[in-house]
Amino acid sequence: MPSARLSVVVTRRLPEPVERRMQELFDVRLRESDTRMTREELAEAVATADVLVPTITDRIDAGLIAQAGEKLKLIANYGAGVDHIDVHTARQRGILVSNTPGVLTDDTADMTMALILAVLRRIPEGLAVMQSGEWHGWSPTALLGGRVAGRRLGILGMGRIGQAVARRAAAFGMQIHYHNRHRLREETEEELGARYWESLDQMVARMDVMSINCPHTPSTFHLMNARRLKLMKPDAVIVNTSRGEVIDENALTRMLRAGEIAGAGLDVFEHGTEINPRLRELKNVVLLPHMGSATNEGRMEMGEKVLLNIKTFDDGHRPPDQVVPSML
Repeated sequence: MPSARLSVVVTRRLPEPVERRMQELFDVRLRESDTRMTREELAEAVATADVLVPTITDRIDAGLIAQAGEKLKLIANYGAGVDHIDVHTARQRGILVSNTPGVLTDDTADMTMALILAVLRRIPEGLAVMQSGEWHGWSPTALLGGRVAGRRLGILGMGRIGQAVARRAAAFGMQIHYHNRHRLREETEEELGARYWESLDQMVARMDVMSINCPHTPSTFHLMNARRLKLMKPDAVIVNTSRGEVIDENALTRMLRAGEIAGAGLDVFEHGTEINPRLRELKNVVLLPHMGSATNEGRMEMGEKVLLNIKTFDDGHRPPDQVVPSML
């Protein structure tokens, strides 16, 4: 009974097994090309579908939600972050929002450690030398980086990913410090060997490495602003696998160019794909194209969560990963 099935619109190409399963379960409209939908295409989708499956590249704001038809009852986001969705407006319109938490924790934490190692040990510079054919053999003073063990790591945001980063960094011999909206339980701090800082300013001023692992919310926008970045030690580095909006990218660029911060590893950027061109020129900066969650396993598990959320909703129950404003 195809006519009785939920009408689902998917805004981007997903792993083939996920798309195939969606076709089996729902009346689904898949994206033919792996490009973002235009604003007009998104408007048409929300006006006609029962369920929208967007990604981080789709801005589902109040204006778009206002164009939703009476049918739209669920926005099943393919991704954990929902800062691109106006959850408050959706709730007012009686539209549920779900996401895919938990499945990307290890992948993102792995990438955080990869960036820390890449920046401190100057791995991209070494790759560039090898690819240019200019390597003439080992030298006692060539491409000297910094030892990871013993360095103080300050984690901004100690949720699932922040804690996973702490466990990995501790295995490398780093000292774990953190700032979070809420302090962890004492037993969790003991397990992680982590010291809590109530003052973010005081923590930032004392760290060798800062790792950004908090979500983007109104309260975290430019949390690492120019004033706070200036508190960092000149030989400190910063890495970000969370959301680009948490760091004032222009201020960071200026300070990196001036040598006021030793280096940065960035997987996300304040303005999406519009990266400050001066960042690209810096040898002490490692830039990645939002690869933190890019594993086959992670993408499949994200799809499975989307399917479960939609199927549970279709069965008349609350999606297991429903997002409500109080969670933001």
